[in-house]
Amino acid sequence: MTDTEDQRAQRFTRGKQVLDAIDGEAGAKVIDSLADIAPELGHQIVAWGFGEIYSRPALQPQQRQLVTLGMLTALGGCEPQLEVHIGASLNVGLTPQQIIEAFLHAAPYCGFPKALNAVAVARKIFTERELLPLT
Repeated sequence: MTDTEDQRAQRFTRGKQVLDAIDGEAGAKVIDSLADIAPELGHQIVAWGFGEIYSRPALQPQQRQLVTLGMLTALGGCEPQLEVHIGASLNVGLTPQQIIEAFLHAAPYCGFPKALNAVAVARKIFTERELLPLT
């Protein structure tokens, strides 16, 4: 069964509300960057990723961000996405210490190089938000 245009628009609207609440300006920039080359990918990120997945009630936003940080760290090569999701993690109430702890926890599972890359991205975001040094 395919979405009607109305269902498609509703999913996008719901997803945009969730995206804005979690990612703020950073999420909007990602979607805007796809407008001239892959607008449908942008639509699906919002409608499906945020409208269907992020809006599910079983996990709280902080829990979702911890899972996301772990997955992006394990994948490696996802530093631009880590930037957005480290910011989102701070936006939903995770502390810098909790974010670093997530990367430490990922190290034995995905390797020190990937954890170090994630921490380097965290340093950039924490510096921009004037959250260093951690105490």
